[in-house]
Amino acid sequence: MDDATPSAGGPGPDAALLDEYADLVLSVAEGIPPGRVMTYGDVAEFIERGGPRQVGRVMALYGSSVPWWRVVRADGRLLPGHEREALEQYRVEGTPLRATTAGEQRIDIRRARWDGSGGGVGGHI
Repeated sequence: MDDATPSAGGPGPDAALLDEYADLVLSVAEGIPPGRVMTYGDVAEFIERGGPRQVGRVMALYGSSVPWWRVVRADGRLLPGHEREALEQYRVEGTPLRATTAGEQRIDIRRARWDGSGGGVGGHI
């Protein structure tokens, strides 16, 4: 077996890259101020790597250790299966919300979106 072939139960050849990428994504999520959000695409653009799907994958696997509710879908819909918990966090933090014509709550992306300015992670957030 060569070094490029993952062994059973062991990390694959890209494990170090995934760990580095995951650390970047999670650092950005931790730096988002209460009451503000970044979309999955915003995070990818901010770290200048990957895209919304890659950020979403990291958040799905490792996001429970950070304020995951602050990394959101671009349309403002709440994360399926986590709506109640997320909505509670948004209300506590004062995140701008809006009601749709169907009566569901969504994040008001225009008012809640954060651009990463203001110091913090790596001098960017």
